[in-house]
Amino acid sequence: MVTASLVKELREKTGAGMMDCKKVLTETDGDMEKAAELLRERGIAKAAKKSSRIAAEGLVVACVSEDGKTGAVVEVNAETDFVAKNDEFKTFANDVVKQVVKENPANVEELLAEKWINDSSKTVSEVLTDKIATIGENMSIRRFVRFTSNGLVEKYIHGEGKIGVLVSMEGGTNELAKDICMQIAAARPEYLDRNSVPQERVAKEMEILKAQAMNEGKPAEIAEKMVQGRIGKFYGEICLVDQPFVKDPNIKVSDLLSSKGAKVLEFARIEKGEGLEKREENFAEEVAKQIKG
Repeated sequence: MVTASLVKELREKTGAGMMDCKKVLTETDGDMEKAAELLRERGIAKAAKKSSRIAAEGLVVACVSEDGKTGAVVEVNAETDFVAKNDEFKTFANDVVKQVVKENPANVEELLAEKWINDSSKTVSEVLTDKIATIGENMSIRRFVRFTSNGLVEKYIHGEGKIGVLVSMEGGTNELAKDICMQIAAARPEYLDRNSVPQERVAKEMEILKAQAMNEGKPAEIAEKMVQGRIGKFYGEICLVDQPFVKDPNIKVSDLLSSKGAKVLEFARIEKGEGLEKREENFAEEVAKQIKG
C-alpha cells in the first residue's frame, strides 16, 4: 500500500512532483529505492537532491594536535538547540575531541571506556552520565573520525558546529588544506577520486543514464555513447578531485592540488544530526504538560 508518508519521503528525496512519486511507488509496490531509480530513468527526479534528515541537536567539533600531524572531528548530540549552546556542553564536546586526538580510541565504545583526560578517576562514560544529570538532557557521543598524517591535518567547522571537516594532505600548505576543507563542507563529495567509487555504484549509474537516453528516443548505440559523455558529470558531483573548485569554478580541485604540489590522502565530513530524526513536539503543549505536573 502506498501511503502519504511514503509519497512525502520520496518527494523529499528526489525533488519530483507528488503525483509522479505516487505513480512510481504504485508501479514498484512501494519500493523506495526502485521508485527513485524509475524517476531518474524518466528524467523526473532531481539527481543532485538527496534526502538528509538533519534534525538532531548538538555540536560537531574538531581538534588538531600542536604538530599538525593528528586531528579528529566528533559529533556530540543533545536533545535541544538550547543545550547545544550551553557553555558546559560546549566545553565537554571540545574535551571529548581532545581525548580522541590524544588517546586514539578505536570506536565510540572504546572511547567511553577510557579514563577521562581531565580526571583519571572517572571514565568518559561516567563523565557523560554526570553531564546528563547536571545539564538535564539526554546526551550522546555519536561518532568520530581521527587522522594521523606524515604530511598535515587540517580542520574546519562551519555554522557554529553544524558541519565539521577533517583533511589529511601531503604537500601544500595549511591555507590550501583549509580551502579543501571548505570545498568539502560546501560541495559534499562522497569519495576522494574515481578509483574510490564502488564499481556497483558506477554500474548502476550507467544503467540509469542509459535508460534516460533511451527514454529520450535515442537508439541503443547512441545511448551508450551518451552515457560515456554523461558519466563525467556524475564523477564531478561525487568525487572531490573532479569537482569544480568553489573559489574558482573554472578549475577542478585536481588542477588546484596539482599546481600546489599537493595531494589529499583522506577526508571526513560530519554534519550534525545527519540521518537522525528529531522528536517534534508542540512547544505550547510541552509547557502545558509541565504546568500540569
